[in-house]
Parts: sequence; C-alpha cells; structure tokens
Amino acid sequence: TMLTAISMSAIATNGVVPAGGSYYMISRSLGPEFGGAVGLCFYLGTTFAGAMYILGTIEILLAYIFPAMAIFKAEDASGEAAAMLNNMRVYGTCVLTCMATVVFVGVKYVNKFALVFLGCVILSILAIYAGVIKSAFDPPSFPICLLGNRTLSRHGFDLCTKVVVEGNETVGSKLWELFCTSRFLNATCDEYFTMNNVTEIEGIPGAASGLIQENLWSSYLTKGVIVEKRGLPSVSPPDTPLDMDQPYVFSDMTSYFTLLVGIYFPSVTGIMAGSNRSGDLRDAQKSIPTGTILAIATTSAVYISSVVLFGACIEGVVLRDKFGEAVNGNLVVGTLAWPSPWVIVIGSFFSTCGAGLQSLTGAPRLLQAISRDGIVPFLRVFGHGKANGEPTWALLLTACICEIGILIASLDEVAPILSMFFLMCYMFVNLACAVQTLLRTPNWRPRFRYYHWTLSFLGMSLCLALMFICSWYYALVAMLIAGLIYKYIEYRGAEKEWGDGIRGLSLSAARYALLRLEEGPPHTKNWRPQLLVLVRGDHEQNVVHPQLLSFTSQLKAGKGLTIVASVLEGTFLDNHPQAQRAEESIRRLMEAEKVKGFCQVVISSNLRDGMSHLIQSSGLGGLQHNTVLVGWPRSWRQKEDHQTWRNFIELVRETTAGHLALLVAKNVAMFPGNQERFSEGHIDVWWIVHDGGMLMLLPFLLRHHKVWRKCKMRIFTVAQMDDNSIQMKKDLTTFLYHLRITAEVEVVEMHESDISAYTYEKTLVMEQRSQILKQMHLTKNEREREIQSITDESRGSIRRKNPANARLRLDVPEEPAGDAEEKPEEEIQLIHDKNTTTFSSSSQSPGDEVETAPEKVHLTWTKEKSVAEKNKSKSPVSPEGIKDFFNMKPEWENLNQSNVRRMHTAVKLNEVIVKKSQDAKLVLLNMPGPPRNRKGDENYMEFLEVLTEHLDRVLLVRGGGREVITIYS
Repeated sequence: TMLTAISMSAIATNGVVPAGGSYYMISRSLGPEFGGAVGLCFYLGTTFAGAMYILGTIEILLAYIFPAMAIFKAEDASGEAAAMLNNMRVYGTCVLTCMATVVFVGVKYVNKFALVFLGCVILSILAIYAGVIKSAFDPPSFPICLLGNRTLSRHGFDLCTKVVVEGNETVGSKLWELFCTSRFLNATCDEYFTMNNVTEIEGIPGAASGLIQENLWSSYLTKGVIVEKRGLPSVSPPDTPLDMDQPYVFSDMTSYFTLLVGIYFPSVTGIMAGSNRSGDLRDAQKSIPTGTILAIATTSAVYISSVVLFGACIEGVVLRDKFGEAVNGNLVVGTLAWPSPWVIVIGSFFSTCGAGLQSLTGAPRLLQAISRDGIVPFLRVFGHGKANGEPTWALLLTACICEIGILIASLDEVAPILSMFFLMCYMFVNLACAVQTLLRTPNWRPRFRYYHWTLSFLGMSLCLALMFICSWYYALVAMLIAGLIYKYIEYRGAEKEWGDGIRGLSLSAARYALLRLEEGPPHTKNWRPQLLVLVRGDHEQNVVHPQLLSFTSQLKAGKGLTIVASVLEGTFLDNHPQAQRAEESIRRLMEAEKVKGFCQVVISSNLRDGMSHLIQSSGLGGLQHNTVLVGWPRSWRQKEDHQTWRNFIELVRETTAGHLALLVAKNVAMFPGNQERFSEGHIDVWWIVHDGGMLMLLPFLLRHHKVWRKCKMRIFTVAQMDDNSIQMKKDLTTFLYHLRITAEVEVVEMHESDISAYTYEKTLVMEQRSQILKQMHLTKNEREREIQSITDESRGSIRRKNPANARLRLDVPEEPAGDAEEKPEEEIQLIHDKNTTTFSSSSQSPGDEVETAPEKVHLTWTKEKSVAEKNKSKSPVSPEGIKDFFNMKPEWENLNQSNVRRMHTAVKLNEVIVKKSQDAKLVLLNMPGPPRNRKGDENYMEFLEVLTEHLDRVLLVRGGGREVITIYS
C-alpha cells in the first residue's frame, strides 16, 4: 500500500485531480479503456467494502451491545452461525437504508459525523494500548476450560469441573451431563471425557507471560476440527469417531496464509478514501499525498503493533475462537482494553459505521465521474443528480449493489471479492506511474519527487501476486470482469483523447517498429499485399464505387497495411475544406466496410500528377504499400473522357517502374458486398504467365473471408499444342501442393499463334520481327499485301456490324501503302518484362525462370484464316462493345501485323476464358504490360477490353517482380 501511495501521490501532483480520484488518475494516464475497466471494478470494490463495514457494525451490535435484539435464535450450538447470518441480513438492510438516507441528505453531514467516528477510533486504540500495559502486572481474569488439550465451549455449563458436591453427595457437573448419560457417577460417558482431565487456564495471561514465543508460529486449521492448545497432555481413544454435537470449539472454516491475507487486506484499503473524494478537497494536489502517506504510516504502525501485542497477551485458542464460544461470547479484545471493555466495543461500532458511510459517499461519486465522461454509454444516466451535484442515481445503484453484499452476509465471503477489486486498482495506479515515468513525456512534471519507476513496478508486481495469493479463482473472475468491461468500452465507448500514456506508448512502439522495418526488405514468407487503394469521389466528395472498399476488406481481413487515397483537382488553399470532407467521407465508408487502415487525400493540379504523388509518397519508412488497387475506367471510350484512359495507362507504367503489383477490378459495381455470401461457385485463376505466385496468393486470401469462403479455386494454365499437357498438369499440381494451396488444375491447349502476343511480345522488338519476316522469305510487296488483306477484311467486318461508326472512322484520306514499311513499328510489351517469366514448357518446373524466343514464328492472320475465324465465332461482339482496333488513327503505320496478332490473341483467349469461366464468381488473369511507345495506348486499352469481354467480375493482376510466395515453412 505504501508503494501504491507513492505512485498515486506522483500522479495526483501532476495536475488538477477533479472528482473521480483513482479513476481519473488511471483513465488520464492509461486511456479510457483501462480507466473505465479499473474504475468500475474499483467502484464495485468500494461498494462491497461498504457492505462489509455494515456487516461488521451489525455483528458488534448483536454479539456484544444488544444480544437480545437477535430475531433468529439457534436451538443448539451448531445453528448459531446460521442464525447470526440471518440476523445480519435483516439488520444490515435496515442500517444500509439509514446510511443511504444520510448520504442522500448531504455529504456535509457525513463530514460532521466523521470527526465523531475518528474520536471513537482513537479512544479505542488508546484503550487497547493501556490494557496491554496493565496486563503486564495485573492481567484480567478470563478463564478458559480445556478437556485434555481440547477447547470447550462455555455454552451449557458454568463450572470447569467434572463433578460437584451437592450436600454430602458427589454428582456430575453440568459439564458431566454434556458428555455422560446422567449426572450419576456410574453413568456411561464419552471415552475421551473419561480418559482426560479438565483444566482451566487464563485466556489473557498478560504481556509478561512469555506467550509470544508460542503464538509466534503459524497454526492453520481445517474446517470441522477442534481448536486445541499445544503443549497440554491428551489421550485419544483409538478408532473413535468425533461427535460434532459435543461442546467443543470447532473451526468453522479452513484457514491458510493466503486466505488470511485476503481477509486482512481490506483493513488497508482505505488509502483511496481521500482520492475518491478529490472533488470535495480544497487542494487535492497537496492533501492527497500528505494525507494518504501519513494515514498509511499511522495505520500500519497500529496494525502491526496490535498483532504483536495480541499475540503476546492472549492465548492462541482464544485468538482462533472466531465466535468467542470458549468465553461465552465475551469480547476478548474488549476484556483486554482499559479502563472498560465498552470503550473498544463502542469504538469498534462507530468505526465500522463511519467506514460504511465513507464507502457510500465515495462510491457514488466515482460512478458519477465515470458516467459523466461518457465512456460507458449505458451508465450515462447515473451522471445526473441533484442541483448541487450530489449523485442521486449513482447512490441508488450503489445501495442496490451493497445490498447484494449484505445478503451474502458472511464477511469471509465478501472480503476476498473486494480485495481483488482493490488490488486491481492499486496495480493499475502503479502501472500508470511507471508508464508515465518511462515515457518521459513533457507533460509529466509531478510536484511529488520521491518516486521511481522501479518502485511502481515493484508495487504492481506485488499487487498482482497478492491477487493470486489471496484467491486465484477470485483473481481470475475479477480479471475477466475487467477484461469484458475493457472490450465493451473499446467497442461501444465514446472516443476520448486525453493524451494518455498508452497512446504515448503506442507512438514509441510504432517508432521502434518503423525503425526496425528500415533494416531491410521483408522476407518472402512475410510478404502480403500492402494495399494502396485509389478511389474516385463525386461532386459531393462521396466515393463513387464503395464496392472497391468491400473488396479491400475481403482481401485484407484486417491484416497488413491499407491506405485508401483519393485525388482532388485544384490548389490546396482553395480546396482544403473539400479535401477534409472527402477524407471524412472515406473514413466513414472505411468504418462501414470494416477496412482497417489509413486515409489520405491529396490536392493536385491534375489527377495524373496526384496519383503519381500518392504512388511515390504514401506510407512511412518501411511501412509502405507494395500493391495498388484501382477500378477499371468504364467510360474510357467516350470522347469527353479520353484523359481517363491515359491516366490509367500512366498509372500502369508508374507501378511497373516502381516495382509495385497492380490489381485492376473490372465491373467493380458487380463485386459482392461484405453482407453477401456465395454458397457455391468458383474463383478461376488464368495463369498464363508465371508472375511469382501473385495470382495464387490472392484467391487464397479471399477465401479467408466469409463472402468467398465456400468458393472453390480453379487454376487454368495455357499450353501449346506441342507441349506435354499431362506433365504440365502434374508439375503445377506439385507446385500447388508445396504452396499448401488446394485447387483444381486444368491445362487448356491452344495453338502457338493464338497466344503469341503473350509469349513472344516480351522479346520481339522491331528488329526481331523484321528478321522473322525476312526468314519467312516474304518480299516487301507480299508483306504489304498480307497487311492490306487483313485490314480490308477487318474494315468490311466492322462496316457490316456498325455502318455508322465505320463511315465515321474510315472516311479519311489514306497514305500510300509504301510508306507503311518506312515508319518504325511500335515496341510492345504485353505481359512479360524483366521481372516476370513464362510458364509454357512442360519440361520446366513451375518455379523456373526461363526467357526464350522461338526460332520460328508463323503469323496466323492471313486473309483466309481471318475469314475462317470470323465464321467460327459463336458469340459476336455487339456494336456497342467493340471498336475498330485498326482505325484508332488513320495512319497506315498502325495497321501492322503486331496489332493484328495482339487482337487475335485477345479474341481467342477471351473465347476460351468465357467458355471455361462463364459462371465463375471471380476471374483472375495476368494483365499485359502497356506499350513502350505511347502511340499504341488506345490499342492497349482495346486489347484489355476484348480480353475481358462477357465476364462479370474480373481482377487483372500485374506483378511487381518482388512478390514471390515461398514454398518453405
């Protein structure tokens, strides 16, 4: 308690302490969650303490002052304890009602009574010390009757002897009658009574008797055993059962050190009395440290000296006789007091009565302070009271809870409960002081200088140890109650920012963790998508596609880093209020979608620069994003929205340059919300290119969420006709087994030319393609004729499908065909870059990285093949959904074989994907890289549009080159 008082003094002198005392100190030092949890537990402890003091008052009243007031009376000795408990319940309720009325009238009357109670306590203490001194030379007469070494209860007999002389005849005494069948000497008696003598000793031999040596050592009892005096002879008959109806003094409970600590500890719980009434003190910063430390020093001296003096003056069997049965209910300590036992009786009565009033005064104010802070919503009603601030409703609740303790009635059952709550409060007071001292915050400047964090830590450790020493199951129950209150406040409580130490500790821990992250990149086993989610707002700064945040929540499940960002066009000075509104709107949506992360809104002169700034600067230190999630620009074909797709392609280029993974959600409006559930279905992965396992990892993460939990995973990989498809399927199955991923594997065979844009554009730059054409022995005119035939066929097809659009786009002057070969062809990189590899050969394991260019490539889109392909098509593209890929610009230089091959690849792959994954809940596939030459940007968008046509939900995935999922544990 002294260590706790030192910590409390440091906290109390570090600022103004209003009403609430210990709760205020803990909550402002450790935050509202800890403050509310410990404050409510301390409130319960103070309330139960009031019940314990009231029960003590009733016990003194009925046992020593007015025994005749007992309503319930025992028929025999065994029923005395139960009768006393019932009497305590009845009279305790009456006394509680009177005390609550006094507190309701006003605290000023309690303060006036406090002086009277204090005077009575001081007189009682002085009377005990005077009686101890007197007992050294004139001990009081206090006889105890023993049979052998067994203590006898004085109920039922007066003389401590077996026989008495009545007239001229020797007959059995009243004690004889208790152990024998009659008063005659030839009666049948108890065997132990016959074999042992009756002895009478003094119960209070005095301080000069040397009794301290005998009482110095412990002597614990088991419930139901006889209280015996050590050192006296005793003969016990063999195999004789103990008769519980005989007039012995029995132990009513099992005693041990930890139990006695729990019973004794409430006597030192008054150190918080001053802090609980901090709102009524004139100068709390001065009064709390001085009054608390001096009170602890005084009471500790009184308690320790009283224990030692009682052990030196009173017999051990009397000290262990809880109900005073050996002395016919007389007050032992009162007999020791001088000049009269009534001094200590009256003093004890008023002392316990005053302590009960103090508890009923402090507990409601503590509850009122918690309620007024609003951290526990359902307790706010108890923050109201009378006009002068008296906590009326809190007093009513306190009286009801106190009544529960009175109905329990047994002090031995009530004491451990409140000990747990008090110890928990003291533990967190010490913790608060230690945390504030170690953090060394600028605001930590207590006037009380005699403290140190080691003392606070020692006090906290001792409190925790005492909780389990007193009663480990009560300790667990108290911690469970505090934990439930903590989680409730965290979940439903009001947000409070009090500059508490836990927040400072979080900042220190965050700083330490960020510095540790700077030491090096994360290991592949720790790699997970750290998302930067780019969202767009409308004119009212609301997120256009909230489903994107739903998908983020499903993908992240609260793990890792998530930054939701948006860009506003304009200047910071003009648009700062709009940025704040947008940020608040995003935060509300993140909270609704249960996205745990951060929000960032930047203002830039244009969207393209703003997105670039976010990609470059989001995050802090080592805690940075490695994946960017965006939505597909739906209206990119509209002329008034032409800048949208340009910004999108620049975003793709910048993520590639920054080695960041990119996720593009197409048809994001059709993605499921967090409240939806798929009862069945598939998540299809089209693993056309080995990208380090990114495509494998995403479905695995999604299936952890309840939306996708029942969906099965299918993986499709593309093989060429001359590949060993069976071996490829085995290799991929083995690869998935090592990744601990369960999925169905299917190999789709396609002609080499159908996937040429994926497999060859990686290395085929302009010079290589020219070299291939020469190796095919095509003359210049033949090459021009092949290009021209494909172009004419494509134009004819478009005219038939959309005549108006065709006229609009094709009625332009054409340049001579001969100029086509003079202009350089664009250099395209669709899927592969320097960080990715292909998974196309059955002889390679899935983890190998091989970059090979074919020795010979056959172009497939001749005029005849184009016509045949058109006739084979079963699902023609609608006029609204297609664009003339070859008429993006009127120049002939764009009508090259590379564009034809790419569009052919998109059409063929889309046919296969739609056929296999038409009913899939989600389709994931590799996202081709953008062209190096910006003249082909629109062709690139058309390629992606055709590739993903007729699919409901598509997630295009482009790896950044760093996300390799490991197969090792």
